Amino acid sequence: MTVLHNTFSLERTYPVSPERVFAAWADPVAKQRWFVSAGAHELDFRVGGRETIEGRTPGGGPLHFAATYHDIVPQRRIVFTGTLTGDGSLATVSTTTVELFQEGDGTRLVLTEQDTFLDGAEQPEWREQGTSDWLAKLGKELES
Repeated sequence: MTVLHNTFSLERTYPVSPERVFAAWADPVAKQRWFVSAGAHELDFRVGGRETIEGRTPGGGPLHFAATYHDIVPQRRIVFTGTLTGDGSLATVSTTTVELFQEGDGTRLVLTEQDTFLDGAEQPEWREQGTSDWLAKLGKELES
């Protein structure tokens, strides 16, 4: 039984306003397009609200992501905690902070995530790469 802690930060700049970036996080239809690769998605975007994704692991077993929103400052900040469970075992517990900064006509997004990885079910580099991938998808969403 192992526990591994990790923290990482990613920055992206998008050529749209903080309002547009924030809306892409808040709108369930938009977020489904860039955040969810496959599976059922539900989003209740408010303080105390939850977000869930039901999908499949690479081996075909059940995969469940659940998040709770703890702090939302429109156009400025989103803080949530999340759990990732694969094949019925808790793999990761995380706290994520998303900060939005107006830069000229665009937005600088800073995402900081603090993770607890349990029993080797997920690795820090996998989580960071996956998060980077969906921030790239967010960029494509904002282009449309």
